[in-house]
Amino acid sequence: MRFPCFATRLAAAACLFSMLTMCWAQDTPAAPVPQPSQKPLPVMNYAQPVSHFPNPIGPYTSRHLAEPNLSNTPRIDGLMHDGKLYLSLGDAIALALENNLDIAIARYNLNIADTDVLRAKAGASTLGVNTGIVQNTPGGGVGGLGGQVGSGTGGTTLGAGGAGAGAGGLVSSTLGLGPLITSFDPVLTGSWQSDHFHILSSSPFTPTSAQNTTTANFSYLQGFGWGTNLSVGFNNSRQTVSNAPFSSLSPLINSNFAFKVTQHLLQGFGFAANDRFIRIANNNRELSDVAFRLQVITTVDQIENMYWDLVYAYENLRVKQESLAFSEKTLSDTKKQVEIGSLAPIEAVRAQSQVAADEQALTVAKTNLQLEHLLMKNALSRTLHDPVLAGAEVIPTSTMEVPENEQIQPTEDLVNDALRHRAELVEARIQLNSQELSNKAVRSASLPTLDLYAYYGGYGLGGSQNPTNVCTEPAEQFGCATQNPNPNLGQSPLAPNIGYSSTLNQLINSTAPDKGLGLQLNIPLRNRAAQAVQIRSELEYRQLQMALQQTENKVSIEVRNAQFGLEQNRASVASAQAAVDYARQSLDAEQKKYQFGTSTTTLVLQNRSALANAESTLLSAMAAYEKQRVELDRATGTLLDHNSISVDDAARGQVTHLPNVPYVAPRKDLPAVQ
Repeated sequence: MRFPCFATRLAAAACLFSMLTMCWAQDTPAAPVPQPSQKPLPVMNYAQPVSHFPNPIGPYTSRHLAEPNLSNTPRIDGLMHDGKLYLSLGDAIALALENNLDIAIARYNLNIADTDVLRAKAGASTLGVNTGIVQNTPGGGVGGLGGQVGSGTGGTTLGAGGAGAGAGGLVSSTLGLGPLITSFDPVLTGSWQSDHFHILSSSPFTPTSAQNTTTANFSYLQGFGWGTNLSVGFNNSRQTVSNAPFSSLSPLINSNFAFKVTQHLLQGFGFAANDRFIRIANNNRELSDVAFRLQVITTVDQIENMYWDLVYAYENLRVKQESLAFSEKTLSDTKKQVEIGSLAPIEAVRAQSQVAADEQALTVAKTNLQLEHLLMKNALSRTLHDPVLAGAEVIPTSTMEVPENEQIQPTEDLVNDALRHRAELVEARIQLNSQELSNKAVRSASLPTLDLYAYYGGYGLGGSQNPTNVCTEPAEQFGCATQNPNPNLGQSPLAPNIGYSSTLNQLINSTAPDKGLGLQLNIPLRNRAAQAVQIRSELEYRQLQMALQQTENKVSIEVRNAQFGLEQNRASVASAQAAVDYARQSLDAEQKKYQFGTSTTTLVLQNRSALANAESTLLSAMAAYEKQRVELDRATGTLLDHNSISVDDAARGQVTHLPNVPYVAPRKDLPAVQ
């Protein structure tokens, strides 16, 4: 593991400092007030619809979400003492789970996936869920690839990566295809219309008339998961025509209803074709849980790496301070000996040169530590507008610990753990299952359409006698009236008045029934479009299977590489420790020789500089070892389990149990940082 070069880190520090300075130079908003208490945060389930009860208009009312909470949790205030932020590694992880914006942004994906489940339950195609990793927190040196998993309007991008293997870049364009689905949510449609039509006559036998028509129609439509569609229609009209001698009724009342059931027998038959979006949405909801777990793993990995960078910078500053103090004391002693003439003046110049070199190294160490302070506070908070937090030093209270006897787990066991726990593999298997569900629907869509339908309806007629009706036949045959209200046009029938209730009664008493049974067949000749979609869907499924195997191979290599790296870093620690011991003994020996006058100031300073370099190398090796241990846990997918981290706490944004990181020791001394 390498630490970023000083120039890069210094440039990043300057950039971040300038950004913060610009923010504070403008109209700086007031620091967010921390929440007074840590009450359990509500968990919203947007997969459940709003009911009509007790609010009848509830399903048609928009739901408004609260503004994002941009204040830091009270935990960070409890860790502030005398203007300094004292952090153990467990505290840093807990603050990240509560405040880190990468996790906060990814947390919304859980509820977004719920909305897709709700949409799919209505029979609509899903809009897709985001399985990408949010990686906008600077520092830590980890990254990942992301993807959008969709069906209906989108596609599937595999490999929502993390800092490891992922089959990224594969897009399934057939995931949302298949037979059309009638809405599972009942659709009630109503229309009312009042129409006035003035009819001009072009014939001397037809008088000018006015027609008034009122219609009130209703329909009900619903689909079911086994491929059945139900429709009910109820139509009503009332028509009044003035000067209509050929109409026996005015007003004329017409009512009819039709009940129709259609069952798909080939294309669109069965649950596989009709509830595929529900199953895919449930898969995507599970996928969003796995993706969020991967987000937490990625962020915790980053935070732990940043913490060990901070510890290294903190300890390295101590080493540089001690080295400068030694060179300054040596310079002071050398000047005294030059003044009394026991040493040549050039020795003081050499000592002064070493002091200047140590001062430069101390400056580098200080700016490195300041950068690590800034990166850590940015990663563990939602805002740095609080001037107390922005100016606080971060004091790590955990230190690196390399166990003397470390149990080495067999490589195959580690690989098997990774194959069971790695989030990327779980995601790939879920997406493979979704593609298989889609394949069944696509195969159904390639069949001809054969629908069995049955219907039953009724017709009702009512109204009042039309006084202007013409009766051209003998009255005794058709019941024409003897009275003649319109002698110019003929006789009026003696039609009884039929009210609306009697008209409705005709719909159900079989006065005028309409019923039937039928089959409807639709065969697309050649069927080339469906063939292309079906074979493409199968090819994409096989492609995903190959990608899954490729990801498993990558994971296996990652685990082995992480284990090799851990062994190498442990050897580096042992080597660096031996170098420190040798450098310390060499310095002691050179100091004793100097006391007896058999050595020079230059040799003493050279040995002291070698000791400082050896100590810095040891610190770097220990930090690399700690990082590699984190990498091994990440590669095997057991990082959260080994650190006792709850994904539920991360999903709520409230940590109830402090993480417990193994192989970490509490600091016994906390030297002041100048």
